[in-house]
Amino acid sequence: MLDTGDPAPEISAPNQHGETVTPDFEEPTVVYFYPKDFTGGCTIEANEFQDALPEFRDSGITVYGVSMDDVESHADFADEEGIDFELLSDIDADIATAFGLDTSEGYTPRRTFVLAGGEVVAVYDPEMADPSGHAREVLTETREKYVS
Repeated sequence: MLDTGDPAPEISAPNQHGETVTPDFEEPTVVYFYPKDFTGGCTIEANEFQDALPEFRDSGITVYGVSMDDVESHADFADEEGIDFELLSDIDADIATAFGLDTSEGYTPRRTFVLAGGEVVAVYDPEMADPSGHAREVLTETREKYVS
């Protein structure tokens, strides 16, 4: 798994609108991996990132959610939950593999990476049933440490 100081991988994937996205990891960016659309903890986490999205954007921080669900599932999930940030479809686990995550169980484990300046600057392991407060923690620490 990638760790602090490792170079950011180069990735591209379709978002919930079917558009190919290639994130710029020179700028402060949060990439959070989650197991599955429409599940309890994943919905909490997505909603909390959405609730904090104006603050992330005001701070110049881009947020991406990534799971192995397909574009259609992401579109339905984003529509139902009012998600305005990009959800990247990683059905072949290419992004998870680039970040060094194990997908042998058929889903992406819950993990959050903060990238800036072309490298990984923080890694969070919110492997919990209830990820409440995670988005706020990531926002606070990223603003304090990586936003000039």
